[in-house]
Amino acid sequence: MLHSLSRRTALGLGLGTVMTGLAGNLSLAAQPPRAKPLVLGHRGCCAWRPEHTLASYAKAIADGADYVEPDLVPTKDGILVARHENNIAETTNIAEHPEFAGRKATKTIDGEAITGWFTEDFTLDELKTLRARERLGAMRPTSQSFDGEFQIVTFDEIIDFVAAQSATLGRPIGLIPEIKHSTYFAAIGLAMEQRFLRVLGAHSYLATAPVIVQSFEIANLRMLRQALQGRGNIRLMQLTENDVVPADLAAKGDKRTWADLLTPAGLADIAGYADFVAPYARDLIGQDAGGRLMAPTKLIEMAHHAGLLVGTWTFRPENHFLAADFRNGAEAQRNPAGSIAEIRHYIAAGIDAFFTDDAALGRAAVDGQTGAAA
Repeated sequence: MLHSLSRRTALGLGLGTVMTGLAGNLSLAAQPPRAKPLVLGHRGCCAWRPEHTLASYAKAIADGADYVEPDLVPTKDGILVARHENNIAETTNIAEHPEFAGRKATKTIDGEAITGWFTEDFTLDELKTLRARERLGAMRPTSQSFDGEFQIVTFDEIIDFVAAQSATLGRPIGLIPEIKHSTYFAAIGLAMEQRFLRVLGAHSYLATAPVIVQSFEIANLRMLRQALQGRGNIRLMQLTENDVVPADLAAKGDKRTWADLLTPAGLADIAGYADFVAPYARDLIGQDAGGRLMAPTKLIEMAHHAGLLVGTWTFRPENHFLAADFRNGAEAQRNPAGSIAEIRHYIAAGIDAFFTDDAALGRAAVDGQTGAAA
């Protein structure tokens, strides 16, 4: 398994690929270790384009992301589509479709009551009549200017698009899908994992391209570790957030939070089925009462000692999301220099990969550039 390798060697296998022969013929063999942290395009490049659209993925790839992220949820007819949540009220124009007004509902998802429209209540054909919208509205005016232009896309469509981009650009482009709400979807007859595995098996690009599969749940990653034995190009990432109880544990009455689980013994257990652990950024480096970053916790060191690579989420370029150390103006104002500086602070602490809403800033932070698009 990859987690038996050194963390730097394992990281090198993720993007240490070269184009041989025809464009798109990727090899993961015999490449030198990669020292630079991986730039993970969060929902594509959602600082500039509505999230989870082909336009968002295209922008992330053009701006140098090593991987792009589709969050996956199922439709009523069992097709995996890319949405951050199954509730699409904020990210599509569904409220403008009177024919779907009657499907608005309140559901309990992972213990939280949520009102909106949900992908599992619509067929793929119905979802294709909708158009994507910017989640953060006026905070991201460039992205918001594209409201209504782009459709919801399937996991299959994203894979084909990324494969085409890889062949065109002559470089490997990784995929880092997140399987959302596994326990919830299994309970309503739309279990995700076998559908996910079928899609993986249907695309030749994914036979060699770098893939990292992520989840906030545990049981699905354990199952996928077994199902994906022998697939050396595919690694697993355990997402965590300190004050959250994993949904699959909660369903069994286990009340332990991630803070309870991220001990040396717990990290060793994670290393038995995953290659990365990816805590929330502020769980790696906390903030004081004034919003300034404190000293790093021991979590990165402990995870590396357990043989795990360390990812984190999510860096965003607006002052609203930055630690106070790096802000320079109004809450909604873009602050590229501050975002780069914040990312570099985490790189210095030892992270191996990070999600960013703005791939160009992530690339600049990793590659030592001092400027990026405003």
